[in-house]
Amino acid sequence: MKVISIATSCYNEAKNIPEFYERCRAVLSKFPQYDYEFVVADNFSTDGTREILREIASKDQKFRVILNANNFGHIRSPYNAILNTRGDAVVTLCSDLQEPPEVIEAFLHAWESGAKVVVGIRNGTHSHVLMEQVRKFYYWLLENSVSGSKPISRFTGFGLYDRAFVEALKQFHEPYPYFRGLVSEIGFSRVEVPFVQDRRKHGRTKNNFLTLYDMAMTGFVNHTKLPLRLATLTGICVGFFSFLISIYYFVMKLLYWDTFSLGMAPLMIGMFFLGAVQLFFIGVIGEYLGAIWTQVKNRPLVIEEERINF
Repeated sequence: MKVISIATSCYNEAKNIPEFYERCRAVLSKFPQYDYEFVVADNFSTDGTREILREIASKDQKFRVILNANNFGHIRSPYNAILNTRGDAVVTLCSDLQEPPEVIEAFLHAWESGAKVVVGIRNGTHSHVLMEQVRKFYYWLLENSVSGSKPISRFTGFGLYDRAFVEALKQFHEPYPYFRGLVSEIGFSRVEVPFVQDRRKHGRTKNNFLTLYDMAMTGFVNHTKLPLRLATLTGICVGFFSFLISIYYFVMKLLYWDTFSLGMAPLMIGMFFLGAVQLFFIGVIGEYLGAIWTQVKNRPLVIEEERINF
């Protein structure tokens, strides 16, 4: 009998985990020809989530739990959960229920039709409209800056992945993986299923500007050299523009020696402008150096404190 794995991670989701489990079980019950397992990685929750996970695991031996020794973030922890699944197909989704478990049914039908990868495409959202427009711009920018395998627009990681894909994923030794980019890079036959992202029912979102910026920059650094090449191009353009301005001032001073005043304003504006450009691209280079630093250290994805039902 084939096994379907549900992989997720959580941090302070005590009010969402029971509903998450029940809704996933309701979908899986429609496919009695398959067995199932859950792999839930907890990021050192402090609101009682761990006690709820232990309670569910005590009643369902197929509900497997990884208790992390610390909070290892929203990138590494779910990736570790995927790598520890054993199913013939692995479904990944967020435990906050913004990605509706009912879409899993469509994923399974597509998988049964031969697709190795079935990805959920966010076709709308009940959350912030402004943030959705920012996301669209980001995906447009990333799609148009990557020359190889194109990233999947409006893809959050929510999807179903065949065991062949997961085994290929294990060949990538990524201490800080950008899973969305790896999905498009690895390949396999793919089907896209649209869904509408729900609002969070309970608790507060763990995403803020810093976490979203971190994920966005991780996507750029891992999949495109555009920012580095843009730095060179900007330097050439600014240098040429500065040369033209200097010629203009030189000619004007020769023609109107007594009346044309150079003044301090152009000098100060130019200094601040060039300083801002330099700082911006030093930051870009720093992002790439940080990615190299992370790779060189080669730290484990997470440190696990305890495993339940493994």
